[in-house]
Amino acid sequence: MSESRDDPDIFWVDPRMRGIFPLDRFRISRSLGRTMRRGHLRVTVDRDFEGVVRGCADRDDTWINPTIHALYLDLYLQGHAHAIEVWQDDKLVGGVYGICIGAAFFGESMFSRATDASKVALAHLVDMLRRGGFQLFDTQFLTPHLQSLGAVEIPRARYHRLLAQAVVQSATFPSEVSSTMDVIQRNTQTS
Repeated sequence: MSESRDDPDIFWVDPRMRGIFPLDRFRISRSLGRTMRRGHLRVTVDRDFEGVVRGCADRDDTWINPTIHALYLDLYLQGHAHAIEVWQDDKLVGGVYGICIGAAFFGESMFSRATDASKVALAHLVDMLRRGGFQLFDTQFLTPHLQSLGAVEIPRARYHRLLAQAVVQSATFPSEVSSTMDVIQRNTQTS
């Protein structure tokens, strides 16, 4: 991370409490399901990785400086980083990106310029991680937004154990998203 867009320094973060998404706990709420069923949003994978990074950095306060931006682009070009893009009328309106190491996915950032666009991206990402055999979805920090979708915090020591197990396993990041209806069906709340 970096302290800000203009700070040239970067540093590693290892919080005392780590945010993760248990892949079996993500659920699409009724309201998100309605948004997804409307069909006005189209979802792609790795079509505009740099656009997603730019969208994530396009806010007043960001940790994505030019060095970090360039490093993530290099990781994408090497096949280690991926993005889920959400489009409305051929305009990028949301997305999420992160890095794969073994069976661990490190969600780095997400953005939304249309109602629920980042949630739609996240729903597709979780579905892809499940289908690809991933074991760990690291969100680094727990925000109220992520918590409302099923993310939890775990102590650093437990996270390190899960991380050590996941990075030595193999998983495949799918090259295509599933149909929206399949994603909804596999992840809809029953309560």
